[in-house]
Amino acid sequence: MKLQPDPQSALNTVTRYEDDHIEINAVKFNHSLLVMPEGKIETWAVYSFEDLLESHFLQISEKRPELVIFGSGSKIRFPNPTLLKPILQLRIGIETMDTQAACRTYNILMGEGRKVLGAFLIGN
Repeated sequence: MKLQPDPQSALNTVTRYEDDHIEINAVKFNHSLLVMPEGKIETWAVYSFEDLLESHFLQISEKRPELVIFGSGSKIRFPNPTLLKPILQLRIGIETMDTQAACRTYNILMGEGRKVLGAFLIGN
């Protein structure tokens, strides 16, 4: 689905998503990624939901977002709570949804000026 960005925005916006990729600011990414409204879009070295480790959520916690929108792939799946320890210890909120819903939610929150981080799994 193609999303229409605000033409005056310099923020990292999801402009399109499909099962096998996400576009941020019209740049296509075929791998899982971490994105915040400002700054570099980062590769998230997670290749499937089953590969998630506590260290993946530690990587997120180091960015100190106020809220994480976790896109779990093509269907909603909740990570084991023990993996979320680095986020929960810092009292960072996390919401889990399928990646397409996560992309839409990220854009809404980012547009509201929230310090949100999108952690998007691609595929499965």
